[in-house]
Amino acid sequence: MKAVCWMGKKQMEVQEVPDPRLLNPRDAIVRITSTAICGSDLHLYNGYVPSLEKGDIMGHEFMGEIVEVGPAVKERRVGDRVVVPFAIGCGGCAHCRRQQWSACDNTNPNAGMQEVLYGASGAGMFGYSHLMGGYAGGQAQFARVPLADVNSIRIEHDLPDEKVLFLSDIFPTGYMAAENCNIRPGESTVAVWGCGPVGQFAIRSAFLLGAAKVYAIDSVPERLRMAEAAGAITLDDADEDIHERLIAMTGGRGPDACIDAVGMEAHGSAYDKVKQTAKLENDRPFVLRQAMRTVRKGGTLSIPGVYSGFIDKVPFGAVFGKGVTLKMGQTHVQRYMAPLLQLVVEGKIDPSFVVTHRLPLSQAPLAYDKFCNKEDGFIKVVLDPAA
Repeated sequence: MKAVCWMGKKQMEVQEVPDPRLLNPRDAIVRITSTAICGSDLHLYNGYVPSLEKGDIMGHEFMGEIVEVGPAVKERRVGDRVVVPFAIGCGGCAHCRRQQWSACDNTNPNAGMQEVLYGASGAGMFGYSHLMGGYAGGQAQFARVPLADVNSIRIEHDLPDEKVLFLSDIFPTGYMAAENCNIRPGESTVAVWGCGPVGQFAIRSAFLLGAAKVYAIDSVPERLRMAEAAGAITLDDADEDIHERLIAMTGGRGPDACIDAVGMEAHGSAYDKVKQTAKLENDRPFVLRQAMRTVRKGGTLSIPGVYSGFIDKVPFGAVFGKGVTLKMGQTHVQRYMAPLLQLVVEGKIDPSFVVTHRLPLSQAPLAYDKFCNKEDGFIKVVLDPAA
């Protein structure tokens, strides 16, 4: 089969690789009909996530048709059309039973690597380095889905792929980010840093949950236009003092909640770029600092943006002094897939709004380059494995 393989920093190749096979009686094999490049894939592309090996298959946003199931699979059948969540849950550990799927105790075979870095291990993830289990990703023509009953949702409605594909990650991620904001319907103001795909879904999810106002901060014109189309008040972080503007626009208090949808590769601080280059800091927390300073006293800071390790000069005293609630972490996708699918079925949101480009899998290296450099209006690209 064909698959998108990581071959080094900023080096992606579409290669012929062996087809996946069942390794466990609870596995399924999925023929992938649509897959996408996620903003967090760029952290791998740019070399900021350790433990990648040449030839690793990328991608964690995918869906398709089941073509083979193991003998212990009970809820899925050959021919089922499914979406697969990016984090792999076992369904039986204490965290999975609490719906904390991305904290699963049992699905990362390389748990010891994460424990050295973080003190504990989370779930295995598709296509996201050996630190996260070394699972082959979904930017390919086929994928093995472990524990298929747990790690897929059947799509029984006649909806095109692009309306349901993003149940795999960015729609639940944006929704969880907004849900974490403790939004009071008709009252709350929310500021979202980063209007990439996750930020776009966070904006729309905040409105779905009843936010009175949403402020969207970015410097890319097409992203700001997309946010404005959703009803957000847009601010260009390239030209304005965001902190002072947001304080003034919220009557001197600051937003009730702030969402950092940027994470480890934020721009704006030469200090962080130097320290990251010198390996003295893992991530660039420029946006995190802004959000910490800006959120109101007693407010909430929600962080869906990925951070990988150690950061410097974070104003923790500010959030402590203001009594801010911090909520963050990898998304518990399985918790959200069914209710968000219902929103799509009911027509309350059409997730395909975020798609700006559709390309064959063979053009994945070009798509990574354009998406990383924010060129030619690339916000979200969907890849066709059959093309």
